[in-house]
Formats: sequence, C-alpha cells, structure tokens
Amino acid sequence: MYAVLVTGGKQYRVMQGETLRVELLEADAGSEITFDNVLMMGDGEGVTLGDALKGASVTAKVLGHGRADKVRIVKFRRRKHHRKQMGHRQHYTEIQITGIAGGNK
Repeated sequence: MYAVLVTGGKQYRVMQGETLRVELLEADAGSEITFDNVLMMGDGEGVTLGDALKGASVTAKVLGHGRADKVRIVKFRRRKHHRKQMGHRQHYTEIQITGIAGGNK
C-alpha cells in the first residue's frame, strides 16, 4: 500500500518503512508525527481519491534534522566588472514512514 501526502509544499509518494527527507518540521528527533493531508492511496487493486480519504493519515517517526549540501549561486555580467557569489544550505527533517491508515471506504 502506498499514499501520496503533502508537506512543505511538496507531494511525496510513500510506502511503509520508507525513509525520506522533507522540509524542516517542528518536531524533536525520535518523536512520532502524523500527516493528515493525504491526496491519494493505492494498493494492488486500485486507487482511492477524494471524499473516500476523509480520516486517512500517514504516521512517521522523526529520525533527525540536518542541512543539505551547499548550492552555489553565481551571478556574472561579462565586461561589466560584476560578479556575485552566494551559497545556500536547505534545512531538512529525515523521517521514516511507520504506518498508513486508510479513510472510510
């Protein structure tokens, strides 16, 4: 069984036992969190969408927090003596999916 959930403005297709990195969440490492914004659930026979997903949720365990690799941003204008460099490291939360609870079918 899999589910599509929304967190941090992004959609993720998750299955039980899967580990993934999402946008930073306000939760302590080792705590349990629940995602209620489930868009779709599927299994071997078909998919469930819309009103049939009322009450559906995905639970996950927070493994830890971190920062991604540095992304270098360079702005350069030729022949103008203009060069600007910046860097960015995005914060993330690493979670492990522990359960997918279906809505009313």
